[in-house]
Amino acid sequence: MSTRAALSAAAALALAGPAWAAGASPTVGPCPVLPPGNVWNTTVADLPVDPQSARYLAAIGLGDGLHPDFSRNGGYGIPFQMVPPRTKAVRVRFHYAAESDRVPYPIPRRPRIERGSDRHMLLVDGRRCRLYELFDARRVRGRWTAGSGAVFDLRAHPSRPVGWTSADAAGLPIFPGLARYAEVRAGVIPHALRFTAPRTADRFIFPARHRAGIAGAGLPPMGLRVRLKATVDISRFGPQARVVLTALRDYGMILADNGSPWYITGAPSAGWDDDDLHQLGRITGADLEVVDTRGLRDR
Repeated sequence: MSTRAALSAAAALALAGPAWAAGASPTVGPCPVLPPGNVWNTTVADLPVDPQSARYLAAIGLGDGLHPDFSRNGGYGIPFQMVPPRTKAVRVRFHYAAESDRVPYPIPRRPRIERGSDRHMLLVDGRRCRLYELFDARRVRGRWTAGSGAVFDLRAHPSRPVGWTSADAAGLPIFPGLARYAEVRAGVIPHALRFTAPRTADRFIFPARHRAGIAGAGLPPMGLRVRLKATVDISRFGPQARVVLTALRDYGMILADNGSPWYITGAPSAGWDDDDLHQLGRITGADLEVVDTRGLRDR
């Protein structure tokens, strides 16, 4: 092989990501991010289109573009942090206590909290592979309070009771659906992403556990899974946007909260190229399709 050909092959491998990337499962620190057979980590590229796809897409916004709700400056996105080994676990007072996991939460002295009104706090205990998530986390007169909270074993399938919320409206874990820069840098996001819609139905479908919408024909339920159509050409997008779009084509995204149309959630990072990511706005609801997930279950 010539030097030029070798360099071209190396560039192609770099663009595609590591050789193991295609079959990889997501990880954080020493922990898996849910088992390989979990619904978040399952490809949906070959599943059929939902019969109600057109109605759901129209309800969310056919002309609205994708929006990366994360950035390089920390002003957008939901941060997460690995918990230092000797972090003291503390009790949290919950507004929705009946549907929260009322156990001590290992909150560091200076935790990272999402900016804005939702104030999510995501904590990963790498020793026990536990994920702790809080909604509307605040320290009031020396005590921690939150709207709701949930704890997940990252080595097992989530098993929240049906009808319970979590730190998210759909009753799902938030962290498994974040776009993370480390994955994009490696060349692949091996899981579904989290997104929001302006109005949702008063019901939910698997894997969601909770509803937070209104009665209305054609409104999407929490847990709805949407993917990028395979016919959409993504070759002219920037490298970061292209990795995100590949994930949306292969794994799709799961409706997890009410909010702006097609807002994709990620963790802030200095590595993001905001100009590159904003190219995602060229993809609209018309480029997407709803997946029929009636036969999809954790394995």
